[in-house]
Amino acid sequence: KMAEQAQFETLLANLMSPDNTVRKQAETMYDGIPVASRAQFLLQASRNANAPAEVRQMGAVLLRRLLTMSFEEAWPTFPPELQATIKTQLLAGIQQETTANVRRKICDATAELARNLMGDDGTNHWPEALKFLFECASSQDPALKESALNIFCSIPGIFGNQQAHYLEVIKQMLYQCMTDQSSAQVRRLAAKATANFILENENDTTLQRQLSDLLPGILQSLSESASTLDDDCVLKSMIDLAENTPKYLRLQLESVLNINLQILSNADMPDQWRHLGLEVIVTLAETAPAMVRKRGKIVPILIPQVMALMVDLEEEEDWATSDEADDEDSDSNAIAGETGLDRLACGLGGKTILPHVSAALPQMLQNADWRYRHAALMAISAIGEGCHNQMQAVLPSVVDAVLPFLQDSHPRVRYAACNAIGQMATDFAPLFQKKFIDKVIRGLLIVLDDFQHPRVQAHAGAALVNFSEDCPKSLLLPYLEPILGKLEQVLSLKIQELFAKGTKMVLEQVVTTIAAVADTSEDAFVPYYDRFMPSLKLLMQNANSKELRLLRGKTIECISLIGLAVGTQKFMQDAADVMQMLLATQTDSQAQEMDDDDPQMSFMISAWARMCKLLGKQFQQYLPVVMGPLLKAAAIKPEVALLDEDDMKHVSEDDGWQFVSLSDQQSFGIRTTGLEEKSTACQMMVCYARELKEAFADYTEQVVKLMVPLLKFYFHDVVRLSAAEIMPCLIECAGIKGEAYVREMWNFMCPEIIAAVSTEPESDVLSQLMESFAKCVELLGKGCLNNEQLASLGKTLNDHLEAHFHKQDDRQERRKDEDYDEVVEESLQEQNEDDIYMLSKVSDIIHSLLGTHREEMLPFFEQLMPHFVKLLTPDRPWSDRQWGLCIWDDVIEYCGPVSFKYQQYFLQPMVAAITDKNAEVRQAAAYGCGVMAQFGGENYAQALQEALPRLTQVIQDPQSREVENLPPTENAISAVTKMMKYRPASVDMDSLLPHWLAWLPVKEDKEECVHIYNFLCDLVENNNVVVLGPNNSNLPRVLGIIAGGVTAEAHTQDQGLTQRLAAIVTQIQGSGDMWTACTTQLSQEQQQALVKLTDITQT
Repeated sequence: KMAEQAQFETLLANLMSPDNTVRKQAETMYDGIPVASRAQFLLQASRNANAPAEVRQMGAVLLRRLLTMSFEEAWPTFPPELQATIKTQLLAGIQQETTANVRRKICDATAELARNLMGDDGTNHWPEALKFLFECASSQDPALKESALNIFCSIPGIFGNQQAHYLEVIKQMLYQCMTDQSSAQVRRLAAKATANFILENENDTTLQRQLSDLLPGILQSLSESASTLDDDCVLKSMIDLAENTPKYLRLQLESVLNINLQILSNADMPDQWRHLGLEVIVTLAETAPAMVRKRGKIVPILIPQVMALMVDLEEEEDWATSDEADDEDSDSNAIAGETGLDRLACGLGGKTILPHVSAALPQMLQNADWRYRHAALMAISAIGEGCHNQMQAVLPSVVDAVLPFLQDSHPRVRYAACNAIGQMATDFAPLFQKKFIDKVIRGLLIVLDDFQHPRVQAHAGAALVNFSEDCPKSLLLPYLEPILGKLEQVLSLKIQELFAKGTKMVLEQVVTTIAAVADTSEDAFVPYYDRFMPSLKLLMQNANSKELRLLRGKTIECISLIGLAVGTQKFMQDAADVMQMLLATQTDSQAQEMDDDDPQMSFMISAWARMCKLLGKQFQQYLPVVMGPLLKAAAIKPEVALLDEDDMKHVSEDDGWQFVSLSDQQSFGIRTTGLEEKSTACQMMVCYARELKEAFADYTEQVVKLMVPLLKFYFHDVVRLSAAEIMPCLIECAGIKGEAYVREMWNFMCPEIIAAVSTEPESDVLSQLMESFAKCVELLGKGCLNNEQLASLGKTLNDHLEAHFHKQDDRQERRKDEDYDEVVEESLQEQNEDDIYMLSKVSDIIHSLLGTHREEMLPFFEQLMPHFVKLLTPDRPWSDRQWGLCIWDDVIEYCGPVSFKYQQYFLQPMVAAITDKNAEVRQAAAYGCGVMAQFGGENYAQALQEALPRLTQVIQDPQSREVENLPPTENAISAVTKMMKYRPASVDMDSLLPHWLAWLPVKEDKEECVHIYNFLCDLVENNNVVVLGPNNSNLPRVLGIIAGGVTAEAHTQDQGLTQRLAAIVTQIQGSGDMWTACTTQLSQEQQQALVKLTDITQT
């Protein structure tokens, strides 16, 4: 045994060897040892006092790994005596090990074992560890106290279901360690352990209140470590508390803010400490903005400190002339200040932040030192989003302050001015474009002449992209000549420069700018097409070397966007050439395997999709070439890894990895390179399926197998959004493959869509999922869901509706919070809007089910009915009542007379809602009365009689024709129309008709217009005396109504109706005198409308 153990310890030493071959060989041998023996060897190595410390440490580290990675499968197979040995030896090791680092690693292994020995019900199956923890914590030996705290930090839930019983003892233990005078490290670890314990119980407010008197100790420890700078772990714990349990910090908020403000303000501190101090404050501004606003004394001191960080820039000689735009160092003070200011503005809002930033700006902008001017301009860029409303009010003075700096003597200040203009163009669009287009375009075009400083010149181009993207087309048109003239000049000079010197940065930007201008100007770009296309094709042909790949990708993007802007007719002259070049790139790249990081690929993928839009069905011939790379890109699997703190030392975020820390010991890493390309590919797949319909049918099977699993791709929202969006498109594409094929595809999709609806965290993806599900049901029709699918859909919708009511109650609670203010109310309103949108999508699903299955769907409907009844109660918000009514409208419309069996739940609220003070509610109620008359049958006669005076009241209200009231008014007119048409016995036609005629024409609600004008035709064709009047004296009035409908394009969707109306007009035209008599009473515009109507039907 001794010999084996010695061999094993040599193996451990070799695992740490700097020599690759030795290390690889040792890894292979190590992996070959059976797990139980491996555990035994590792335990002995960690306890062998004669072995070198690094071997003992390695033994403990690998033992912890083994417990982390293989506990479930390995531990139950260990003989009971080995299990017992591991437990006792670990605890003994902590007591006997003399080297601090090794002891810490044994603690980690102990914590890992304790974590795995916690039962699901919270029972701790290693009670000796708890006893040991308490003993060490109350020992006189600081090393043992540290060990107890290290274990508690790693597994703060170690007390399991005994926690409440031990709470006082735990509190005492933490308090004593936090006030331990013999060791600063013990005090620090106790502060960290307390924070971890609070975080472990982040939803237990009672526990947090009981531990509130430990907070001063944490702050004391924070101050202490900030003065000695030996460990920033308490500061990092502070950030975690600010993020997850900000309310715990409320009682000491002044102190929390002040200590961190002191850390930030102290220029002698290491930058990393200062950034962490700022992070605590910024995080609180995001997680508890009202709490921070209430104690607003800090803001006037904080803002100048953050702006001081932004001034900390280096002078770099060749900054403005280099051809490589190196990324700003993300750890620099300037970037920390800028992102901090941006987040403070978004968190605390403009009322709090803008006055203090504004106060600092004038002096900074006048400072002779360029760094101050630069910082001021970057601050303006940073706060636009968060201070939107307040800044918008003073926008003219902000723009006037910024524009002169486009001519500043220092290139980096000019760059910052371009940055501010570009950012404001995005944040304040389209108001910014409407008010300042002239000054801004003129200013940027001058900077585009700065050939001496390519980085500044390129940034002016980037600002122009932001400006154009959100600029209304009509505004941009008068400026196309100067803008495109300048871009044409820069393009041709830079192409010459590329061939002469190989410089490319400005060129990459200019092609993007041309693309953005073309995209906005659409067909107005046609006259400029021939001035740009030859140069761009030249670039695409010649930019073939590896370092020009990004340039070529951007040129491909530009060409395809110009093609889309000018349309098929103009682009056709070059389409074949461009397609050939794209195909050549594609086939070359497949032959040489394009590198995974080749930037061309995602530009190519988007360009193909634009070509597909341009060429329509003709694009089908290219699919065999295009789909291979597209499917490959859409199938990219991100690299993920679970790393412990030892691994973390060897990786950096630079090579495309991003990390989320899961605990002190573990981080989850994902490599993000390739994710954007995957996302683009998924979006393009949607585009092909939507544009090509049956021409895409042959790919549906591959695509559906790829996209359905991506409904749960939680690393990227847009990938899930595209997966949700493509589902109904694929069903449409597959139609020509026959019913059995479509049914099989749907059975593969359906359970996964429902599952995604139940777990999707992002509201915009969720609403897309629901919308797609409803579209699928509408496409597939009756019988598309089996009992199992219906049951799981029912459960999912039930959960969402329960959550909807719960969230509303929650918001009511938030309004009672002591820190509630009007800015909190704004954010509650935004959450409310997300919620309403979700409710509208639930309504879409019910609509699709009832619309396709009618009363067969009622048993399913009844399971959810209590929620729909609750939506109508008078104390609910108007939006709940609106969507509740819409759902009941569908029940009446699609289930007809059968719906009456539910009348006790909805009929009274619906009739009452006709005169509700909210327009959307009135509209839903009026529409309901219309479908009652049309589809509801005899039983609704009484209700309709009660509704009629209310409908009349809505229509005759003096405000009824205001824009916001038009939808309910027209729905009410339509409801009365349907009563007369389908339930004439329930109304007094003769006295109602004159009123009804006086209410016409209707113009807005195209669907209801069809009912109303068709009924008008019925009456005229049947020579109704009330409508035509004695001796046809009402005819001019009737013609005027018809003309009003034509002018408003009220019935263009319905051919049959247009023809009926035209026939009536033609008939009157044929009767000579009567026509002349009528037209004299019509305006010029009305006469033209009638001529137009008869012309349409004749052609």
